[in-house]
Amino acid sequence: MDFSSSTFWISLLQIIWIDLLLSGDNAVVIALACRSLPENRRKLGIWLGAGAAVGLRIIFALIVTYLLGVPYLKVIGGILLFWIAIKLAVGEEEAHGEIEASESLWKAVRTIAIADAVMSLDNVIAIAGAAKGHPELFIFGLLLSIPLIIMGAQLLTTIIERFPILVWIGAALLGWIAAEMILGDVAVLQWLQVNLPSWVKAVPLDANPLGIGPANLPHYAGAVIGALFVCIVGYVLKKKPANQPG
Repeated sequence: MDFSSSTFWISLLQIIWIDLLLSGDNAVVIALACRSLPENRRKLGIWLGAGAAVGLRIIFALIVTYLLGVPYLKVIGGILLFWIAIKLAVGEEEAHGEIEASESLWKAVRTIAIADAVMSLDNVIAIAGAAKGHPELFIFGLLLSIPLIIMGAQLLTTIIERFPILVWIGAALLGWIAAEMILGDVAVLQWLQVNLPSWVKAVPLDANPLGIGPANLPHYAGAVIGALFVCIVGYVLKKKPANQPG
């Protein structure tokens, strides 16, 4: 480890910045899933959710090279994340006030674990790319994410209680991420490269094993559509029970 190397310090700053950005996604999921828990269970749910997030990052770190090349993995993950985002927007837990706190806690942790399993892959890839082969930087990045996720989730949970509109913003963010994941899938990029070559652009190999990624226009257009899709479907499902008789 060469502390005098400018590359080392640049990589360190990049990892801190990546953690600040990506830990926010995990914190949003945890805050949304834990918002309906009783006060005495909420902090435990946040800690368990953060632990699941970091644990999954470590597991993915061990097999990330293999996972990067699996076609349709991100498509499946993106669809799953859409489902989670809509479920959190609708607020399924709120409709079941009679559920015991322990059951609600584990339901929240389960939702967090599934969402983190989907998102942690991209998080690990970003940190691994910034670490540039320095295992100590990679480990630092994973460890730094723990307090960031916990503090972020606790802060967001408090804010969401005061401003419920943030539930929809958080759900839209997950829809945005889901669309990005689908567009970044190996099989999707290969199809775009053959059929719509202007929709892809060259990217570093550590970001994608094909060396290509979605171009800016389809990337942002797809992400916006993903965010709108979650909000529209969530709104329709949330209003549907009120329109049903009796």
